[in-house]
Amino acid sequence: MTLDLFDDIDPIPAAHEPLCDGAMVLRHFARLEAGNILADVEAIAQKAAFRRMETPGGLRMSVATTSCGNVGWVSDRRGYRYDSIDPVSGQPWPRMPESFFALAGRAAALAGFDGFAPDACLINRYDPGAKLSLHQDKDERSLDHPIVSVSLGMSAMFLFGGMKRSDSAMRIPLMHGDVVVWGGPARLRYHGVLPVKEKPHSLTGSRRINLTFRKAM
Repeated sequence: MTLDLFDDIDPIPAAHEPLCDGAMVLRHFARLEAGNILADVEAIAQKAAFRRMETPGGLRMSVATTSCGNVGWVSDRRGYRYDSIDPVSGQPWPRMPESFFALAGRAAALAGFDGFAPDACLINRYDPGAKLSLHQDKDERSLDHPIVSVSLGMSAMFLFGGMKRSDSAMRIPLMHGDVVVWGGPARLRYHGVLPVKEKPHSLTGSRRINLTFRKAM
């Protein structure tokens, strides 16, 4: 079994790659914190288990999700929304770790969005073959705040398109520790993930973990 080696002990210099006005990839930004982040994700999943949600159209998502923070993202036949209660457990979502909050704020500031204070973190688990169709993040109460997306574990091909679903999309390889931030004029750009290929990572095995921070309420 071949393992990705993006969790080497020696630091890799960060690199900032602008995608367009309002969007940037921060290479390796979360890499050194990855072990602690993944431990926190595991603790969150013990309280709010990963689940494959149903879309409003009745399809089962290939990506398994959970959340932490003041509210969590929910999808079912009634639509997409944020809710303060986990519909599976009937309990409030787990508290967002302070380290998550700080990481998202630092990443947003580097991309030009000072003062980002997320109140929700959607955690996606991708098994081999899982994907995310092109979509916009527009369930938040205000679109004035950026999205901060952290990739851990197996690599993935991120699609970053235009303001219409039919616009051509850039294909951006995301590796362990990479962070994408988009907001301002890029806030409603369509984005997605191609089916994840199995290339096991030493920290996550045959899984990719993605944390998406939002200011939802």
